[in-house]
Amino acid sequence: MISHSRRHCVVELQAMPSRIGQVRRIVSAQLRYWQLDPLIDRAALGVTELLSNVHRHAQPDKACTVEIELLLGRLTVSVHDNDPRLPVLKDSDPLETCGRGLALVEAVSEAWGARHRADSPGKVVWFSLRAAPAPAVPAYPVRLDATPVRENAPPVGVAAAVAVAAPAPGAVTVRA
Repeated sequence: MISHSRRHCVVELQAMPSRIGQVRRIVSAQLRYWQLDPLIDRAALGVTELLSNVHRHAQPDKACTVEIELLLGRLTVSVHDNDPRLPVLKDSDPLETCGRGLALVEAVSEAWGARHRADSPGKVVWFSLRAAPAPAVPAYPVRLDATPVRENAPPVGVAAAVAVAAPAPGAVTVRA
């Protein structure tokens, strides 16, 4: 089940590997809708790690809720599950293939934490990021200059397009 308001989105799921990718795409789409594109990679990584922890460790079941909230310039992503055991950040060897999830969450976020749920058994693990909207699209026109191609011209190698300084105020010229 997915529900959302203007600044709040909730997804209920079973933390299975196939669902984790879907939730990552939902989080990405929601952040694009809120024009928070610069946060997508970090939020997607963080939610993936939290859901992977639910999949690996939560007992008695894998039912959980992902909540995304944008409030007062701060994006908070939280995962609620039914396991009352709080996660522990461990020192791990950088070459280990597992056990570094919370360290990754700590590295990509500005703050994170875990607490017991007041309304039911289980816990909430969350992280937050400072939210800044994506840069606006330029309001000035973009002009493309291209050389016409003759029909019977000999084949030419592929050339990379290069952006050059705008010759006229407010215009960008790209030559191929």
